[in-house]
Amino acid sequence: MRNQADVSEVPDHGGSLARAEARFPEAPKPWIDLSTGINPHAYPFSPLPATAFSRLPEPAETAELARLAASTYGVANPSCIACGPGTQILLPLVMRLVELGRAAVLSPTYAEHARAAALVGHQVTETGAIDDLYDAVLAVIVNPNNPTGRVVPRAKLLDLAKHLHAKGGLLVVDEAFMEVGPEGESVAGDVGDGGLVVLRSFGKFFGLAGVRLGFVLAERWRAEWLNAQLGPWAVSGPTLHIAKEALADEAWKEAMRRRLGEEAARIDRVLSARGLEIVGGTSLFRYVQSAHAAALYQLLGEHGILVRPFRFADDVLRIGLPADDDALSRLEAALTAFRAQA
Repeated sequence: MRNQADVSEVPDHGGSLARAEARFPEAPKPWIDLSTGINPHAYPFSPLPATAFSRLPEPAETAELARLAASTYGVANPSCIACGPGTQILLPLVMRLVELGRAAVLSPTYAEHARAAALVGHQVTETGAIDDLYDAVLAVIVNPNNPTGRVVPRAKLLDLAKHLHAKGGLLVVDEAFMEVGPEGESVAGDVGDGGLVVLRSFGKFFGLAGVRLGFVLAERWRAEWLNAQLGPWAVSGPTLHIAKEALADEAWKEAMRRRLGEEAARIDRVLSARGLEIVGGTSLFRYVQSAHAAALYQLLGEHGILVRPFRFADDVLRIGLPADDDALSRLEAALTAFRAQA
């Protein structure tokens, strides 16, 4: 278990090609960015009407977005949903939903939860043992986890939420990757029971991270407080157009889950054939282990392929899905070259 004290610097989360170009100035172009868990196959939304830009969004449009999100995530009451410009900006507000005290984050995981909790005044610890979360006033679990892909069973989450609720605490479960997680493990439909808040991200599964849209699922009074803090027009007109269309497209979502599963299996074969051990992940990213991870990161960067290393361990990398056959072939060739010189 370790304390999280420094909140001044936003850590690297992957996806910065400007940073990659500065580190690898001689790398061939175009870059292949495999450093995030964002779907490389973006949702093909219809043309945006001019009014999406020229007019302020109507309240009815935001209400319709909340209704679609509720239907998508299995929440009985759309009033239990707050919509905002990405879950990132919502994190400090979510961390204020409970009195200040000890916050515990199940780690290793996405760094922003601990940073946001510390920013608002919680005393934050990070731990690898879920039982340590029972003593906290605020507990945070990413499920499926980023970057390891670990999944905490739904029954365990509900037990923890019930325990925290009884003492005025709160469990926050970030389900940013649950669209590609195991069926039946989401706790989104349980937020009305209290002691539980669920975060859902739009951009990752739909491949539209730049749209900036996220949802907080919570008890009605908590969702109403969040919406009041966000104020009117928290979601832009273009985002409303795109998100309503995407969330309602069940055929695309089903087909995309199948496609991502097939592509994850394909990259697994490439990685395994070149001596990399796949120790976790989801169908949007693979989590690999190698004693030569640092050298591999360097070589891939020199080949114009960006993957994600981590400070907490020097023998692991997160590798996203290549967007097409050409990108996969470049990755395969770079891995073959690395194995030849290892």
